[in-house]
Amino acid sequence: MERRADANGDIVLEMASPGADDHQQGGDGGASGGRTLSFSQAYKMRHRTPQAFTVSQTLLLSFQSLGIVYGDLGTSPLYVFPSVVLPGAGERDFLGILSLILWTLTLMSLVKYVLIVLRADDHGEGGTFALYSLLRQHVNFKGGTPAQVTRLPSDLHLRFHGKKKRPEPSRMQKFLEGSAAAQSVLTYVVLVGTSMVMGDGALTPAISVLSAVQGIQSRSPKIEQKHVVMLSVVILLLLFLFQQMGTSRVSFSFSPIMLVWFGSIAMIGLYNIIVYYPPVLKAVNPYYIYCYFARNGAAGWEQLGAVILCITGAEAMFADLGHFNKRSIQVAFSTVVYPSLILAYAGQAAYLIKNPADLSTAFYSSIPGALFWPMFIVATLAAIVASQSLISASFSIIRQSIVLDYFPRATVRHTSDKYEGQVYCPEVNYLLMVFCVLITIGFQGGPEIGHAFGVAVIWVMLITTALMTVVMVVIWDVHPAIAATFFAVYVAVEGLYMSSLMNKLAQGGWVPFAITAFFLVITVSWTYGRKKKSEYEAGHMISGNELATVVARSARVPGVCFFFTDLMNGIPPIVRHYAEHTGCLRELLLFVTVRRLPVTSVLPEERFLVAAEEEVPPGVYRSVVQYGYMDKQDMEGEEFLESVLAALKEIARTAEEASMMDRACRSGVSG
Repeated sequence: MERRADANGDIVLEMASPGADDHQQGGDGGASGGRTLSFSQAYKMRHRTPQAFTVSQTLLLSFQSLGIVYGDLGTSPLYVFPSVVLPGAGERDFLGILSLILWTLTLMSLVKYVLIVLRADDHGEGGTFALYSLLRQHVNFKGGTPAQVTRLPSDLHLRFHGKKKRPEPSRMQKFLEGSAAAQSVLTYVVLVGTSMVMGDGALTPAISVLSAVQGIQSRSPKIEQKHVVMLSVVILLLLFLFQQMGTSRVSFSFSPIMLVWFGSIAMIGLYNIIVYYPPVLKAVNPYYIYCYFARNGAAGWEQLGAVILCITGAEAMFADLGHFNKRSIQVAFSTVVYPSLILAYAGQAAYLIKNPADLSTAFYSSIPGALFWPMFIVATLAAIVASQSLISASFSIIRQSIVLDYFPRATVRHTSDKYEGQVYCPEVNYLLMVFCVLITIGFQGGPEIGHAFGVAVIWVMLITTALMTVVMVVIWDVHPAIAATFFAVYVAVEGLYMSSLMNKLAQGGWVPFAITAFFLVITVSWTYGRKKKSEYEAGHMISGNELATVVARSARVPGVCFFFTDLMNGIPPIVRHYAEHTGCLRELLLFVTVRRLPVTSVLPEERFLVAAEEEVPPGVYRSVVQYGYMDKQDMEGEEFLESVLAALKEIARTAEEASMMDRACRSGVSG
């Protein structure tokens, strides 16, 4: 087997296969009688038919999405107005803040995510990694990233690999493919975005539970803030300790809880509008935003950090896309979530116009007295649902990072036999628990936690805007002027919010950066170590002649030995050390390279790509095992061995060779 590069720089593997089918011949040939085969020709692919959903199924998925997708976004009325600090605020001020909230919700959640970003799915999967995988599928990354990158021509033929819409690459694509620095920057931007979401996993439970529990202070003057913090810590500890049981045991109740929550805040909001200030919805006129800034100046600008909290969790609409479909998420937001939030915020503004002194306790103070305890219970349950959504998302991100080789191996347990995406990572769970408890105790429910939360939210938004602009130009073939307009509008809006939040770095805004730096250090250290290992193997690999010598002076014993290596071609130096220490080699030697591809999934029939090594004694083979970032990497047990054996048998050239493979597998496995 030989390695060469084609005109695009892709790796092509050449192997001698006298028994190959005639239709597989191609390329410029190798040795006499040899044929150039791409790995994509090793297996025929089975294409999946996209699932079609009926109206009733879409409505059911919309209902279920309320509990999984909209927990964080839905509970934001708990803390948006209470996070505002504006002494002497009056009617025009509250109308201005409400106008900011309405337009932020509309532009960021409805227009950006529901109408635009949801279209950038990777075969049904969403999130920052999905955007990155889309770009990796269409842009030839050539090793300028922190992790090692290999690309085969066969990748283009994978079932879940994106297909190019036009043969000629755009100018941006040419720039990205020609600049290793740009590829590295793009990759690090993605890693920062995912690390910021990990920060959300610690901040969301803290602010949601604290905001829900703080309501009890209004019931008795004897209840102090320290009691609220203690109760919040207890709830958070129970929440994190319960994670090992899996979300499937309680997820059936998430959607009903959130439906009750949305219905309750909408009805209470409507009640407050009618009772306190019926014309409050005139705040839809952006003129009130102008009046707000004209009146408050820099003080009003500082409150943008509180306003941005109204879209916390909007990213979940895209990140959790794989659990549902675009239509169901769009229907749920447009018919339930968006109207309920509008009424809830309008109701709080109407109440505050008549009761400005209750700004710091706006949510609970605006609830009619008879409904306080029922709403306290529902709010606490909704806060737990919101927390669970971000914790589960953190587990999924770590799993995807591990599969793409951007994070060290960690324990990943599947908590559901029915849903592949439901996983539990104990190390990450307890790490987030420590972060969350420290944040809760350290900030004591003060405004600092809101600043920290806002910083994490706005940076994820900015990163999504940047990645979406690249996707528009490179993949969607959108006119550069339209893509530039999208980028300019949203960077201007999000940049304005960011400028306010960056002013709060010393007052809590540093926390998400600290968490991001923590995870980035782990990622960079891991990828650096993996890169050095690959470089060592490439610099010390054994030639075919040396391997033949090693095999000749070693006793061959029955069985199979797996050697895992990063080398796509060539023999790793570990073989030499292994033979020297044991004095023998197994009858069947298999060099396995695991490829982690930037696609959602690799079909079973595309998983194993095998070939016999040339210029070495019989019984030496090479296998490439391919996984997508949503696949479960299971390389243990009889099932994996049987899959490899089946793939090997397909390239066996004689009955005797196939018999040897069976005999070796029956004799045992080492690796």
